[in-house]
Amino acid sequence: MQYRRFGKTNLRLSVFSLGTMRHLASFENAQQTIEQALALGINHIETAKGYGKSEEYLGGVLKAGLSVPRTRLHITTKIPPTDDADTMRRCIDESLEKLQLDYLDCLGIHGLNTWQHLEWVQAKGGCMQAVQEAVADGRVRHIGFSTHGSLEIILAAINTDFFEFVNLHYYYFFQRHASAIQLAAKKDMGVFIISPADKGGRLFTPSQILKDLCQPYSPLELNYRFLLSDSRINTLSIGPANPYELIEPLRFADSNGGLTSAEICAFKRLENHQKITLEINKCSQCYACLPCPENINIPEVLRLRNLAVAYDMTDYGQYRYGMFENAGHWFAGMKANRCTECGDCLPRCPENLDIPALLADTHQKLSGKAGRRLWG
Repeated sequence: MQYRRFGKTNLRLSVFSLGTMRHLASFENAQQTIEQALALGINHIETAKGYGKSEEYLGGVLKAGLSVPRTRLHITTKIPPTDDADTMRRCIDESLEKLQLDYLDCLGIHGLNTWQHLEWVQAKGGCMQAVQEAVADGRVRHIGFSTHGSLEIILAAINTDFFEFVNLHYYYFFQRHASAIQLAAKKDMGVFIISPADKGGRLFTPSQILKDLCQPYSPLELNYRFLLSDSRINTLSIGPANPYELIEPLRFADSNGGLTSAEICAFKRLENHQKITLEINKCSQCYACLPCPENINIPEVLRLRNLAVAYDMTDYGQYRYGMFENAGHWFAGMKANRCTECGDCLPRCPENLDIPALLADTHQKLSGKAGRRLWG
């Protein structure tokens, strides 16, 4: 297991962090998964107030005793932004009680996703007052935020200089947040990548086309290498449902250093295949088409179409597309069938794409069962 400095926190975190959203079937399963993670070298466990019984289970495991001393184990929990300090004070107290801890190594504002959330964070007497009090009295050591928001919101949150780390989405198949990583690194913030296997493309169950294009590597391995070859990225979350799901990802825990020529060739194959397959209908993700009068997240809809058409990532596309209109600010935007063909986006598209037609095609390809967040 490799370890990296987590920005200005100066914590040295394992390059894989244990996310606890999914191993919640029972206390026994949580205990087995946590012990296995520690045995494999993970030293950072991340939970959240909103993850069902996760904090409670983790607290029970910590109380029962672990093979690693508390001083060598880093615990993060996340609490949603609140519009007042008292609510945040109560939430911090509740989390510490459930976790049976005297202090948190890291506290993240969970889901800083909207401009209103950012206003709450910046408001005098708002939630950050309670967080800063907890830092002053030693109950919290480091402050950060997680986000599913737009790039503009993320950059603005980083620029508040309130935070020491950021948890965000960034993968080979979604590079929109590259400038957020650049800014975070400039400010010496820790960078934690959320769910690279699942939200990064459901890469644990890749299509045959994707597997063939990535040879001799697996798609999962290539995505991990894309991320870990970037020294600005400090740790990646892994969210196993049980101890056995740790084995495959952690095969890459020692994959350090820059990309090899063979890995670069594999990425070029992926890029060329997408270009050839999509031809004149490839969305380059410039975001010039926004804002949409119907609040359709056009670039994200067309990104999912790119992946479904080029790599047969239809299962992933349906999973993410189903979140629209069902996950609130965690995955904002309306479904593509809301398009009224107003034409507002057309003159702004540098590739002259027939956006209404592509939106209709995407809805036909990916519309299925409605999705929601696991703890919504």
